[in-house]
Amino acid sequence: MRKLRFEVFPGFQTTGILYEPETVRGRIPAILNPHGHAGAEGNAIEYKQKRCINQALQGIFSLSLEWLGSGELNQPENQHWYGAYLDLVGTNGVGAFYLTMRKGLDYLYQHAGVDRSRIGMTGLSGGAWQTILLSALDERVFAAAPVAGYAPYRYRLSRIAEAGDFEQNPTDMFRAIDYTHLTALRAPRPTLLIYNAEDDCCWRAPLVKPLLFGPVAPIFRLYGSEDRFAWHENLDPADHNYQLDNRLRSYRFFSRSFGLPEVTGEVPVDAQIKGPEELRVGLPAGNATLLGLARRLSKRIARDSIPPDGGERATWADRQRKHLAETVRLPQLTVRHAWAVANTKHSGLETISYRFEFSDGLTATAVRLKALTAPDTAPVTIILNDKGRKASTAEVSNRVNRGEIVLAADLLFTGDMAPAPRPGPSVYAQLLATFGQRALGLEAAQLITLGRWLSEHAQTRTVRLEATGARSQVLGLVATALQPRLFSDVLIRDGIPTLGHLLDAPIEHRTAPDLFCLNLYRDFDIDRLIAIAEPARISDFQRRPAD
Repeated sequence: MRKLRFEVFPGFQTTGILYEPETVRGRIPAILNPHGHAGAEGNAIEYKQKRCINQALQGIFSLSLEWLGSGELNQPENQHWYGAYLDLVGTNGVGAFYLTMRKGLDYLYQHAGVDRSRIGMTGLSGGAWQTILLSALDERVFAAAPVAGYAPYRYRLSRIAEAGDFEQNPTDMFRAIDYTHLTALRAPRPTLLIYNAEDDCCWRAPLVKPLLFGPVAPIFRLYGSEDRFAWHENLDPADHNYQLDNRLRSYRFFSRSFGLPEVTGEVPVDAQIKGPEELRVGLPAGNATLLGLARRLSKRIARDSIPPDGGERATWADRQRKHLAETVRLPQLTVRHAWAVANTKHSGLETISYRFEFSDGLTATAVRLKALTAPDTAPVTIILNDKGRKASTAEVSNRVNRGEIVLAADLLFTGDMAPAPRPGPSVYAQLLATFGQRALGLEAAQLITLGRWLSEHAQTRTVRLEATGARSQVLGLVATALQPRLFSDVLIRDGIPTLGHLLDAPIEHRTAPDLFCLNLYRDFDIDRLIAIAEPARISDFQRRPAD
């Protein structure tokens, strides 16, 4: 066994354990063994050690590679969702995961004792996701056996709780390619798909097979290599595992693919299993994390300066507005129907509750409030709150008491429109992003459409906006920047001074998934959005309480 340390990119290193046969004659096969959610155990996880030791005993170099968020990389700032911070600063977060797994392949490919034509890859769960991604895109991986770690998007949409982690749904990926395509790219190289019949995590075999194995098998047949594409359904223990049955199946697969003597059993190696401290390689102090890398990249952001007032400023703002619309992938919406579902009229106040149905099929809810004595020509204020409209009692009362008409709204992912905590808004935001949309763009489009609807149906064209919380702040500024004459005034409460606050705090992706929009902070910040929003007047409640 050899302890290895790899530099993935400047400032970031990972570790690995290389299991070597005691006797090596000539060049022999090698297998890259990534792993998934192994927590603090990482490379020390028992079933993986047994697999790697047995691979070495079979005459194979076996590299156990550490993964972000596990083992020696088990720091909070390396958890999967921190890849979203890289998206924010303009570097697609999945790239860090890809470079880390590829580093192990680079090492094996350059090893003097490895037969480059016989390199394999296998892993469980997140290790299987790594296996299919790298082995599909890098033809140096000859044989691959992913175990219970990925499924096509149709499965993810039908079982939303199993949609996968951030890196499994990379931004914009499903616009062009699905996991069926990645699997098909394996043809005609030997590929074994292993899934578990009653998986208690994700990707149950009977549900995945018709969506993945069935569509891909004809591609291998076109190459005349249908015998190189195989499926195994694990029944013992049938849960989320890489236990003995699955290991035996993978041993037979790799021995046949590499032209080695067929393996019929596993050598008992319990006495050789080591603890995490025994396998610890050691990383340099200050080794980068996903969040640390995002912070470092954020310091390199160089935007052009905002021009002074005048014609140059107007031209610049138009350019920026178009770029912002592209960044948030702004859709064009209309109100298909405003369903008035309830009303009240007492104690000097009247309300109408609405469910707005938009032209894309999504909806928003809102309550229109006004004093009975207020004229229909009164100014109108839209109120948003990160915690939902029910948390806006004070703000609503303030504007109603001023004689205004108020629309307290819950847009996508807020209040009434927020999905249940499990799986929560972050999963849906990931799926929107991987299909090429942006949660922030959809929310901004809903706000713009509501503003236009109010202008058309109210007897006044003066529409204000009040936004409480960072999410509502950024949403309000983006919508106003895109349509600067729609809202006359925008009042911000409890906002953030810069999008860099997301990195500095840090604010977790799950609490504000709409703000982690690819390239948003790289190209824009709060001051820039305010400048683009002119002539709308933007004010901060904390700085200007009189407003």
